[in-house]
Amino acid sequence: MLEIRNLEKRYQGVRALQDVSLTLKRGEIIGLFGENGAGKTTLMKCILGLTSVQAGEITLDGEKISRKNITKLSFATCEHSFFPSLTPADHEVFYKDHFLSFRKKRFDALLDFFELPKNRALKTFSSGQKNQFEVILALCQGAEYILMDEPFAGNDIFNREDFYKVLAGILEPTETILLSTHLLEEIENFIGRAILLRKGKITGDITTMALMEEEKSLVDYVKEIYQYQPDRVSRSLSALAGDDRQS
Repeated sequence: MLEIRNLEKRYQGVRALQDVSLTLKRGEIIGLFGENGAGKTTLMKCILGLTSVQAGEITLDGEKISRKNITKLSFATCEHSFFPSLTPADHEVFYKDHFLSFRKKRFDALLDFFELPKNRALKTFSSGQKNQFEVILALCQGAEYILMDEPFAGNDIFNREDFYKVLAGILEPTETILLSTHLLEEIENFIGRAILLRKGKITGDITTMALMEEEKSLVDYVKEIYQYQPDRVSRSLSALAGDDRQS
């Protein structure tokens, strides 16, 4: 179990995360949603120890995250964490040496699924292919908690839809996914729980089963929590039209 208690993070005095408390159980597939700047990436980096926090505690199975248990976590980021001059085959050797639970069969199957060349340097890959390989590494490291930050950037809708199906089929009951994305409608049927961040605070946490019982879509739920104003566009257009007349 991954537990986050009263987490606070500030950048130059500005709060990026405010009193964030969460419990992520094994086997959950969780969507992390929020507008740009809501704190999604910051939260993931705090969990991984990639950035310091001012207050709060993060534990994994009751222990603080350290070198002893950090391999239980993996991270797929569009900033990329692989070695661009190496090939996927080189990465396979490296990961086998450093991660005892490396999933070779899954690695080969996902390379085949995405049709990625195994013996070509990653720096020659397209942006979409690089993001695909980043996801592959996160899924094959052998981690129990897999964090993904906008992992499908640069991928077409067909690749994304097929990948959700493949991912649902390969995950084991003990593997947990925390997935940050803006593609709400696409992953609504893939996730089992939705967490909403706004201005560094958790403003929503609900299971998709509960949404079904309330006969709400994920998009409807997010709009409700964010107090979305349907006339937002028309008001802006009216204001712009007024400026044009004045000029």
